Amino acid sequence: MKVVAFNGSPKKEGNTYHAIRLVAEQLEKEGIEVEIVHVGNKTLNGCLACGYCSENNDGTCAITIDNVNVWIEKMAEADGILLGSPVYFAAVAGTMKSFLDRAFLVAGQKGFLRHKVGAAVVAVRRSGGIPTFNQLNNYLNFCEMILPTSNYWNVIHGMLPGEVTLDEEGVQIMETLGVNMAYVMKSLNNSVVDKPGKIDKVFTNFIR
Repeated sequence: MKVVAFNGSPKKEGNTYHAIRLVAEQLEKEGIEVEIVHVGNKTLNGCLACGYCSENNDGTCAITIDNVNVWIEKMAEADGILLGSPVYFAAVAGTMKSFLDRAFLVAGQKGFLRHKVGAAVVAVRRSGGIPTFNQLNNYLNFCEMILPTSNYWNVIHGMLPGEVTLDEEGVQIMETLGVNMAYVMKSLNNSVVDKPGKIDKVFTNFIR
């Protein structure tokens, strides 16, 4: 089994990376491979609302000048997804959001993340962690993913790169998430229960 983790920080080995690694170490102990993709230092376009992904439904985004389609393919092939972001103005970092808006819209249209395991982690200096955590979970929920939990919200605190490892409670939260994520992934992999079929989404507009 494999998890693809997306690091939304501009810093390759900043606190978001360390948060991801704390989760990854627990997954790797259970024999689950983890690949970390560095998104936050790339130049990405936001969603153009062009409708290509819904009209063509071929699992790709219309924008082809960046790596988003490559990362979408990695998501489709993975058994689990881990999202990590720093906090910018109590929200997901901009480059990460551009990636998530496009990738998860494609995934939602195609349905290839349904019933896979997804989790989110947030690294923050002081406050804004919970709103950012909730934002990340919105993407996972949209694609009908199964979310493992920890013993608190998945937020870890620190300012200088690596400082989050001094947040004793935060470290435990990340490690517990890793243990629980591995458990859920293995449980689903061994399940003999038939998965429910995909339900066509009802799309409504409040203006009639």
